[in-house]
Amino acid sequence: MPRNDPELQELATALVTMGCPEPKSLEMASQLDKRARQLAEQKGRSYEEALGHLIGLMRQGWAAKERGLDA
Repeated sequence: MPRNDPELQELATALVTMGCPEPKSLEMASQLDKRARQLAEQKGRSYEEALGHLIGLMRQGWAAKERGLDA
């Protein structure tokens, strides 16, 4: 079941604070939500655990880009 708009907006705002470009934040939040739900189902994890894992990966990617490690 898709999350409602206020929840996606909250996730988008959190992504911006971690380095996500603001114009793409809502779209990325929606994709992240969808993928977290898929992972939770596939791996037998909670949604929150899957979402936390994905956010951690995104944070690492943005940090690497800031350090100039972007390919």
